[in-house]
Amino acid sequence: MVDQLPTDQNFTFQMLDNLQKIIIENPVDIIIRQIKTLITSGSLKPGEKLPSERKLAEHLGVGRTQVREAIRKLEFYGILKTLPQSGTIVSGIGIVALEGLITDVLQLEEHDFQSLVETRVLLEKQTAHDAATRRTAEDIVQLKQTLNAYEKKIVATKFAVEEDLLFHIKIAEAGKNNVLKSLLMIITPDIIKNYNELKVCNESTSDNTIIEHKEILDHIINQDSKAAEKAMEKHLKGVLEFCKKNSLNT
Repeated sequence: MVDQLPTDQNFTFQMLDNLQKIIIENPVDIIIRQIKTLITSGSLKPGEKLPSERKLAEHLGVGRTQVREAIRKLEFYGILKTLPQSGTIVSGIGIVALEGLITDVLQLEEHDFQSLVETRVLLEKQTAHDAATRRTAEDIVQLKQTLNAYEKKIVATKFAVEEDLLFHIKIAEAGKNNVLKSLLMIITPDIIKNYNELKVCNESTSDNTIIEHKEILDHIINQDSKAAEKAMEKHLKGVLEFCKKNSLNT
């Protein structure tokens, strides 16, 4: 018996399996990779100064914002250091460590949205706990001001993703753990981008968010670290469930 030819559908699946997805790189990734090459090759040595953001942007054909974002991420990892009145220089970090750190920076751009949110939940539960333990009177003032700004934006536009995340960053600052704050700030741009694209926050969630923010702040004011941590977990539960339900990838 002659074997049947594959159906059109099977043939299509077989053809697609042999094709690779086209990945369009973020300009920030490319800038980071080029700086990596200069450092690992020895063309750019520890202590040497990078050109200004303006010159880098003009030479690379990108915006200054993208250059600034690449430098910011490399600063978080200690690869670059910006000195007042001196500009940005290369830190004296070992080449082996540099390879691993830059790989981590680039991989952050490829993480799916659910991974970002899961990471955020872990970080923010700890920052809420720390904030309740270590907050100062000035921290409380800052948190109240940030929360008020969020509420005003909600009333005016019904959409305040950046103000929302700023409140969370202030909580991290109140926790007095700069590593946790830095990690949160590294993933924040990607979270904002996904929130906007996927419309995670909408009018129906705004009122609940305000209530939950106030609950977290009350526990921080009362220095109840366990309650603050639980309130933060409850606050972020909806977004995490949204991700799992829809299996969204960026």
